[in-house]
Amino acid sequence: MKPHLSTRLTSWACVATALAASGCATTASDPKDPFEGFNRAMFSVNEGLDKVVIKPVAQGYDAVAPMPVQVAVGNFFGNIWDSWTAINNLLQGKGGDALSDVGRVLINSTIGIGGAFDVASEVGLTKHSEEFGQTLGKWGVPDGPYFYWPIIGPRTTRDTFGWMVDTTYDPVWHVDNVPLRNSLVAVRYTDLRASALSSDKVIEEAAFDKYIYIRDAYLQHRRSEIYDGDPPRMPLDY
Repeated sequence: MKPHLSTRLTSWACVATALAASGCATTASDPKDPFEGFNRAMFSVNEGLDKVVIKPVAQGYDAVAPMPVQVAVGNFFGNIWDSWTAINNLLQGKGGDALSDVGRVLINSTIGIGGAFDVASEVGLTKHSEEFGQTLGKWGVPDGPYFYWPIIGPRTTRDTFGWMVDTTYDPVWHVDNVPLRNSLVAVRYTDLRASALSSDKVIEEAAFDKYIYIRDAYLQHRRSEIYDGDPPRMPLDY
């Protein structure tokens, strides 16, 4: 593992461990969110960063980059992720989906010109999205407490450690040329934020408490992802 990755992941592990051990819940109103006080503070920090820096940059990117360029950028990074999706599908016992994902990478990396064009979808290979947090969920690892982390946003404890593994794998973080690596990371996350701009107004209008709205939506969405869109009925006392 490269030094910058090792340091970053170790830091996150220490933060998660310290919080879990400290019992720092002071304002928790939901058993899934025992550290609500900390999480709301981090949510406010992220909202401030988004308002001042991240969202304006994404809006500028959205205004300047033509839609075909944005689609090509999204396809390029999506193609990189398809290889990790294939591994996770295999780990989850979904061999057919894993084989399909490998086919997607081969087709889009060649005919699709490095992934800029999603030719694989046009020939019937469905795009999946799997990461290690979902794999852990499939293996029966429980969610654990919910956290809202600086920069990376909402994660359960299980998904926090899953994210660490995802980041360790991520080929973008293994690019040796530091300026190029940083540029790729910046473009990817700017593109992701730009793709979410259309949902901002919906969230603002629908949410009486934006923090709770995002937390509950995240937890429901993750549950759906882990069970491939067909989660079992939750017990009444959940």
